[in-house]
Amino acid sequence: MEKYKILVVDDDKEIRNAVINLLSSENYMVIGATSANDALSILDETYSLVILDIMMPEKDGVSTCIDIRKKYYMPILFLTAKNTEDDKHISLSVGGDDFLEKPFSKVELLARVSSLIRRYRIYQNDSQDCDEKYVYIKDLKIDKQTARVFKEKEEILLTNIEYKLLMLLVNNPNKIFTLENIYESIWNERYDYSVNALIMVHIRNLRKKLGDTSRGTKYIKNIWGRGYCIEK
Repeated sequence: MEKYKILVVDDDKEIRNAVINLLSSENYMVIGATSANDALSILDETYSLVILDIMMPEKDGVSTCIDIRKKYYMPILFLTAKNTEDDKHISLSVGGDDFLEKPFSKVELLARVSSLIRRYRIYQNDSQDCDEKYVYIKDLKIDKQTARVFKEKEEILLTNIEYKLLMLLVNNPNKIFTLENIYESIWNERYDYSVNALIMVHIRNLRKKLGDTSRGTKYIKNIWGRGYCIEK
């Protein structure tokens, strides 16, 4: 059985060690880092997940996430003591995939970790096991084998969730997806109304990266009262 590598970044020794011990007991290969600089020096493409504390001295988790996303695509799970919608929105808008509020239960942490890694592995397999290498939508070129997206020869860096969202719509042109459809297709979990904000943040992030704006939508159409689609 493959051992998935996880990087845990938290300046709180007690929390960091507790997370490391818990995940290690579940057969994950877990490495700890006490600061953003340590994390960035350790991280490489062999990691399947980063667990990142938001509140850290010198360089916080949000800035660290931005740096990680310049090079890597693995999911990022934020740990946060904050509990406001603004903090959650900022965490996701910079490239985070999910967040977990402190204090959290062992069961909840393990469930989030398992879900994020499972989705990332599915995302990687989907990008490698494909019949055609390229997909074209207007001036977008999508390399399915490497899961890279280009707009007029310039690469658009997407997180794994953003890429899966784009491919869901691209592979089903003109089909309107509700938030429920999107969540159950991408997260592979049962939909609940409480996840709407999470879905919307990822949709906004993707549309922003593609260049869609409220005044001019070129790719992802918002069909009022129904959902989202890409017209072909």
